[in-house]
Amino acid sequence: MSVAVSIPTILRTFTNNERSVQATGTNLAEIIADIDGQFPGIGDRLLDDGKLRRFVNVYINDEDVRFIGSLDAPVADGDTVTVLPAVAGGAN
Repeated sequence: MSVAVSIPTILRTFTNNERSVQATGTNLAEIIADIDGQFPGIGDRLLDDGKLRRFVNVYINDEDVRFIGSLDAPVADGDTVTVLPAVAGGAN
């Protein structure tokens, strides 16, 4: 199954500045493994000790994967996966 994966600016150095890449898999873990195979090193920026990094948010069709199975979240042909780094900070 092919899905479009939106890549945030901070990770585009891994994807030759591509905003979106195609990946295949039946769940998020397989999608991440596929894009890491295509763009070595990007997987390490998304995962830590086999789990999504704390400050990386991932959405499948606008649904936060943490609420729909995390790495086991299913993906279907034509879905959109969006990777967003969490933003922290603010006024003191």
